[in-house]
Amino acid sequence: MCDPVTLAVGGKIAGTTATAGAKILAATSIYSTVASTALSIRGQQQQAKMQARMQAAQSKAENQRYLAEVSAMRMQQAQQQQAVAQQIEDSTRQAREARATARVSAGESGVTGLSVDALISDFTRQEAEFRFATFQQQEMANVNRELQLQDASRQSEQNLISINQPIQRPNYAGAAIDLFGTGAEIYRNAQNDLFIEKKLESM
Repeated sequence: MCDPVTLAVGGKIAGTTATAGAKILAATSIYSTVASTALSIRGQQQQAKMQARMQAAQSKAENQRYLAEVSAMRMQQAQQQQAVAQQIEDSTRQAREARATARVSAGESGVTGLSVDALISDFTRQEAEFRFATFQQQEMANVNRELQLQDASRQSEQNLISINQPIQRPNYAGAAIDLFGTGAEIYRNAQNDLFIEKKLESM
């Protein structure tokens, strides 16, 4: 049977060991919580950076696509304008040759007067009508192409908006609140353990 001194000393040692164990457990829990929170924040940061890089790459690709589309439309416009200019030039040459032929034929056949003038005027009228119709058709094509360019610009803007959605940033405030709450709970539990140990010691 142990004497009172031994029991008293043993109880204090046991109580001290239990108190130290509770403190170690609390410290370990807090460290684990802090480490888990840090890993969570790090993961959120990496995800945000990855999303930002993807958005930048997709935005660059969309801008290149849009520029290629506009370039192709402008090239087509230039080709059509060149073709129209060639048609007008051919029409002018044909009309000039027709008027010259009519004058030569009239001179060779001895025909003069209003009939020859009317024939030459008719060639000139046909040339002017063709030139006007061609220019009008080209103007309508230009207006239609400008509308297509505006539509392409709006579509590209919508694509960029769809690509560049808001990136969810790391939730520092939420992590801090969770960490504070967990720390407070660990502290309360440690205080409760110490209170129980002191009660046991006093018995």
